[in-house]
Amino acid sequence: MKHITTKILTAMLGLGLALPAMAAPSINKGDTAWMFVATLLVIMMVIPGLALFYGGMVRAKNMLSVLMQVMMVFSLIIVLWCLYGYSLAFTSGNAFIGGFDRAFLQGIWDPVAGTFSMGATFTKEVMIPEFIFVAFQGTFAAITCALIVGSFAERARFAAVLAFVVIWFTFAYLPMAHMVWFWAGPDAITDAASLATVSAGAGYLWQQGALDFAGGTVVHINSAVAGLVGAYVIGKRVGYGKESMAPHSLPMTMVGASLLWVGWFGFNAGSALEAGDVAALAFINTLLATAAATVSWAAGEWLFKRKPSMLGAASGAISGLVAITPGAGFVGPMGALVMGLLAGIICLWGVTGLKRMLRADDSLDVFGVHGVGGILGALLTGVFAAPSLGGQGVWDYTTNAMATGYSIGSQVLVQAHGVVVTVVWSGIVAFIAFKLVDIVIGLRVPEDEEREGLDITSHGESAYRY
Repeated sequence: MKHITTKILTAMLGLGLALPAMAAPSINKGDTAWMFVATLLVIMMVIPGLALFYGGMVRAKNMLSVLMQVMMVFSLIIVLWCLYGYSLAFTSGNAFIGGFDRAFLQGIWDPVAGTFSMGATFTKEVMIPEFIFVAFQGTFAAITCALIVGSFAERARFAAVLAFVVIWFTFAYLPMAHMVWFWAGPDAITDAASLATVSAGAGYLWQQGALDFAGGTVVHINSAVAGLVGAYVIGKRVGYGKESMAPHSLPMTMVGASLLWVGWFGFNAGSALEAGDVAALAFINTLLATAAATVSWAAGEWLFKRKPSMLGAASGAISGLVAITPGAGFVGPMGALVMGLLAGIICLWGVTGLKRMLRADDSLDVFGVHGVGGILGALLTGVFAAPSLGGQGVWDYTTNAMATGYSIGSQVLVQAHGVVVTVVWSGIVAFIAFKLVDIVIGLRVPEDEEREGLDITSHGESAYRY
């Protein structure tokens, strides 16, 4: 019996799956209010959170270029999401991609009936407006694409960045979101036969039983692999390994990391789609895992480098946030604690030892934090989701009770399968996209422009007056 994973569209009007004849579904205003707040928190994660986190880590001459890339990528993806992205990710199609039933957001408002369509939550017959689900999921798509720019910061053409994200968003993000998160919703499930029907129409990795509460595969591994491919294809920065490329403003990076941490409660707890027990679990797990990772990263630096750094503490916090994302609503608090402690140490290795092994100029360590942390979190979710270790297991909507017979070994294998699919899919699409953009536009600015800085040469302005 397949589990019910966390993100859904609906058993709604546009999908042809009728609700069972029970109480009339209705909008829950409390859940809806929480989803408005959660969506705003995710927007804050990107602008200003991610923008300042990344901006502080580059050199002063490239500060505005990073801010501009993050803000423009976010805005561009939101537009594309509403035009076709949401429809391809969250409507019926096949196991790998949806259709165009919701293209241009059509069908959500019915002018004849004078009604708006509703989206399912995880409680049968309790709904939220579909429009807030559209907005919430759009912020996920936008931050995923914005994360990628950190891997090749300080040397990419602005036009090339925008062209790349359009291609990658369309052919990598949307299929991954559909594969992991699309299913018809709990209201369509009443017995084994209806469960089989829902499973057959769901995304490929959902069918396999992959657990991803808020984006370990779809967001973090997906973006990190694309960024790493970009670092290889674009090449290293001029002077890399010979000149100082230290962050120009660690206070800004600390502020950005703090905004990310606060916004991440919307990211993870909002993925429950309800203001209830699971959201509370995701909230405490996000708080605890992040704090644990901050401590373990700083302790690791203190032990091996003799001095704990502010950059390390900020990076540790992000590593904990990344690692707990796939399991936020599945694991118990003590599982989250262990995941955070491991994430801090392992991601510290990811940005030091692994980075040297890969020999890539991943400017802002996107793969070392989001890739390594995402993979670690995805695998450990399979372990700590086990009820025997304090986790939530999986839910059986035919009986409205926790499913029995959870197997850690089997679930970890399913999680590993999801990781491999994400790495391969994102890597192939990213490589093709980068090569196409390089042929048509050119990926990299000329060396003299890179030395002068992208703020002046690409945008005609400076972050600071000297």
